[in-house]
Amino acid sequence: MAKPHRITTSATDPTHQLPAPFRDWFVDRGWTLRPHQLDMIDKAKAGADVLLVAPTGGGKTLAGFLPSLLQLAERGPRKGRKILHTLYISPLKALAVDVERNLLTPVRDMDLPILVESRTGDTGQARRQRQRTSPPDILLTTPEQLALFCAWKGARDYFQDLECVIIDEIHAIHGSKRGDLLSLGLARLRTFAPGVRCVGLSATVEDPARVRRWLSDRGDDIVLGQAGASPRLEVLLSQNRVPWAGHTAQHAMAEVYETIKTARTTLVFVNTRWQAEFAFQELWRLNDDNLPIALHHGSLSAEQRRKVEAAMSRHELRAVVCTSTLDLGIDWGAVDLVIQLAAPKGASRLVQRIGRANHRLDEASRAILVPASRFEMLECQAAAEAVAENALDGDPPRIGARDVLAQHVMGCACSEPFDLVDLYEEVRRAAPYAGLSWEAFEQVVDFVSTGGYALRNYDRFRRIIRGPDGRWRVLNEETARRHRMNVGVIVTAQTLNIRLAGRRGAGRKIGQAEEWYFEQLTPGDSFLFAGEIWRFEGVRATDAIVTRSNDKQPKVPSWGGSRFALSTFLARRVRRMISDQASWSRLPPDVCEWLFAQQSHSSIPGEKDLLVETFRRGKRHYMVCYPFEGRLAHATLAMLITRRLDRAGVGPIGYLANDYALCVWSLRPMDSLDFDALFQQDMLGDDLEAWLDESFMVRRAFKECALISGLIERRMPGHEKNGRQVTFSADLIYDTLRRHDPDHLLLSCAREDAARGLLDLARLGEFLTRISGRIGVERLAHVSPFAVPLLMEIGKERAPGTTAADMMLEDAALIDEAMS
Repeated sequence: MAKPHRITTSATDPTHQLPAPFRDWFVDRGWTLRPHQLDMIDKAKAGADVLLVAPTGGGKTLAGFLPSLLQLAERGPRKGRKILHTLYISPLKALAVDVERNLLTPVRDMDLPILVESRTGDTGQARRQRQRTSPPDILLTTPEQLALFCAWKGARDYFQDLECVIIDEIHAIHGSKRGDLLSLGLARLRTFAPGVRCVGLSATVEDPARVRRWLSDRGDDIVLGQAGASPRLEVLLSQNRVPWAGHTAQHAMAEVYETIKTARTTLVFVNTRWQAEFAFQELWRLNDDNLPIALHHGSLSAEQRRKVEAAMSRHELRAVVCTSTLDLGIDWGAVDLVIQLAAPKGASRLVQRIGRANHRLDEASRAILVPASRFEMLECQAAAEAVAENALDGDPPRIGARDVLAQHVMGCACSEPFDLVDLYEEVRRAAPYAGLSWEAFEQVVDFVSTGGYALRNYDRFRRIIRGPDGRWRVLNEETARRHRMNVGVIVTAQTLNIRLAGRRGAGRKIGQAEEWYFEQLTPGDSFLFAGEIWRFEGVRATDAIVTRSNDKQPKVPSWGGSRFALSTFLARRVRRMISDQASWSRLPPDVCEWLFAQQSHSSIPGEKDLLVETFRRGKRHYMVCYPFEGRLAHATLAMLITRRLDRAGVGPIGYLANDYALCVWSLRPMDSLDFDALFQQDMLGDDLEAWLDESFMVRRAFKECALISGLIERRMPGHEKNGRQVTFSADLIYDTLRRHDPDHLLLSCAREDAARGLLDLARLGEFLTRISGRIGVERLAHVSPFAVPLLMEIGKERAPGTTAADMMLEDAALIDEAMS
């Protein structure tokens, strides 16, 4: 828990307004209340719902809990019926446990008669049972556990005396399906305990008013903490020149290691688990000093992650290579340096990670950005300048997902019978569902009751029934038990087996790859795996079926890029930096040289323009464009463009998309194309629908919606379905609904999810509108400096037998050609 302000106290110090035990506790430590902590006490006395936005290290968590501690201390020892006073909700189990440990310090030091406990998925069964009959004063938990609470019998009695709900790191929850589920849970708690106070805590909120409205529909109270010391943020300029392409920052790993040696404890953040494994191995290869360096990411076992966290708490590690698993506010005081390997993809994410260093408001956090390529250098510089200006990016407003609402409706029925009108009014108090129509709500309830039009004749989809009193209730206790076993909206990424096509279906297994890899493929595409090139035939259940390909190079190369797409906010700043020649002086000399060469040999796009280049190299003809709109939007755009080029007779044979640009290549020229027509917005109509009908994306989104809504249950009493069984069940239902009920609720949900999470259609639509009439075309004699990184990425996937030396010679030839 972050510390209050340390200063010499005086009679006018607001700390003296506290009761004696609290005042003495602060004074003994030389601390005083910060203004926002005092404001939170006053807001609590007024019974207000409030959002607190304060920098990391500003004592947010203590500010959130202090009113509850004061109230509970004044109440004295518990007598009679045990009641829950404060519910704390964290997006991470580890954070809830960390806060429990820190919160117990003042409770023990002041000998307060307050019981504090945590409850997560790792909590033992005996402790869970005791917490149901004898709750603690303060319970620390997660959004999933709250959803489970709401599905309990007796939930209304359990929460009727609840005084306060605290939501920590609210920015990490509200703009997602977890946020939808939590918002519905909060609306439920306000029904059980109408006077409950809702408190939100965050260090990085771009639009406080919007997040405050998500927190509660009562009032608009926002408390802003004082600004902390500005971070010391620098971009590492390696002694080697900034690479033209790449995602690993391997060129700078020796300097990263030397920097780690100068710090007490370093968190080395990366954006993917693959990058984490790579960076960890590189650091160990360089670790001649035998520094204790650890690894932390979501694929590691919970036991292994806990060991790393415990070692960090004991100050036993010099560095931890980690992903977003350590983004949020665990307080490790020994951390004095944060290194971001490769580009951060968002200013808010970068601020959150920087805050892990020092974790004290009055001391500057030190952080170093290590770009992996020249485009990433632009992004890192833009991110550093955004942080210096305290400019953040945020999630766009979202409409609540109906598959999540279906899960919540089922949970309410498991808890107690409900009246349809009353529940509708309650649901609309949750901000994501404020605009929900009565017809849409009835459709969700009908889905929970029958499975929908095409499934209503199957008893296994009948989960709730309407009684003679007009109220809806769960079908039976067995159905309720299965629901409680499957609560939550986090769907673990599945892998597919890559198998050779056999006479009777799937044949010999070649290996495994994550589902997302095959989302970019359509039947007939070729790709590289295990050193060989394969033709993708399709997906059957949990198998990706392939045959051997005669292609000398794959159509769709794999790309080891970021799991996060470049944020809209940061993309706009990158475009502005590129178009403003005066800003180039802030960049390294070799990157400046690259930009001037691009300006000389091709052109530099304006901030709102699209640059399209065409050129021939060898037997291939290339079209490269630079939207700077993020990986998801570019991948979708590339897929739609290739369909249009097919119809135009160009015959595209491959494409590649990253966060900054996309490239399509063919055996026929593309110079004479009408590019204004090629980039018309109507590609988001029939072209999109036709492609979605062929793609795997909607099918995958449907499986996730089916799991979240409860139509398919992964966990059953006594056993758990494996990935193959879940996918098989989802595919059967998906095919049935497409044939017999194309307007089914879950098909609609799946398309919405694909449009938002897998395709980024909203961003793509805004891009197509922005560039209308602003497309600049450069018909070049050879590759441009900007295009080199993409062609180098294509070159990373070679047919078997190509040596590293061959690839280095090809890269050198590309650079010479572009810079000549």
